[in-house]
Amino acid sequence: MGFGLAAGDTPLVAGPVRAARRCGRGGERLAADDAAQDTAHAGLVSGRELSLAAEAAPKIDALGQFELHGALGAIGRSVNFTNSNLMMILASGLLLAAMYYGAKPQAIIPGRLQALAEMAYSGVMDMAVGAIGPEGKKYFPFVFTLFFFVFLGNVLGLLPYSFTYTSHIAVTGGLAVMVIVIVTLVALRIHGLKFFGYFFPEGAPKLLAPLIIPVEVISYLSRPVSLSIRLFANMVAGHVMFEVFGSFILILAGAGVVTGAFGILPLALTVILQGFELLVAALQAYVFAVLTCIYLHDAVHLH
Repeated sequence: MGFGLAAGDTPLVAGPVRAARRCGRGGERLAADDAAQDTAHAGLVSGRELSLAAEAAPKIDALGQFELHGALGAIGRSVNFTNSNLMMILASGLLLAAMYYGAKPQAIIPGRLQALAEMAYSGVMDMAVGAIGPEGKKYFPFVFTLFFFVFLGNVLGLLPYSFTYTSHIAVTGGLAVMVIVIVTLVALRIHGLKFFGYFFPEGAPKLLAPLIIPVEVISYLSRPVSLSIRLFANMVAGHVMFEVFGSFILILAGAGVVTGAFGILPLALTVILQGFELLVAALQAYVFAVLTCIYLHDAVHLH
């Protein structure tokens, strides 16, 4: 029995040799394919991890703080008593209590509460008399109540778990409409039908009356719109900015980014932003009251 190879037969050793040669020629291509598959797999895993991390991360709900909720459970829903109503009652109660106990002692050397009440009284009185004139004393109670109702609504909204009722256009719009109605009634009571001469300035050419009167009427009726939107927009913008900034800091803290010495900067920025919001709250209440005094001045003096 012979083991010789016939003509044309290929030696058995040639198989491994050809395989080695094929590996030599296509090794780079196979290595590149393997690397591409590994990269795609790593990218897929990384994408899944990022997706899971994004789903697990806390969401920033900057507008959730402006939602109305029943303040008394089922009873609150049946009588439509919301957190906004609760904060309005709280603000009114704080104002009444502060002024009652602040004006009650009448001490020669006033205490802190009495000094604060006197400061509030004299500040709003000076504003009313300065903007309206001597007649401003008549309208001082209205201006005083309006100023501190808006001010307390803005400030109480900065407290945790509270609600800013001045961030709702229904509230600011109601206040603005009340102001313009009272101003119009004051003007009609003092001047009667002469009040309508306010819409046509004295000395203006009569030929321009069809143009001037509609412009003046629109300007007068737009007062409550601008008055309400100014307060509403400033409160919403400020609270949204504060909510986004605070939530972003909490996310970074949960991820371990804000730790140790790096936590001082976000804390300092939060305090600064809180102080800025307090300044805006006082400024917007002041602007609302000053514009009310200016409108009353126009109603009293018709100019």
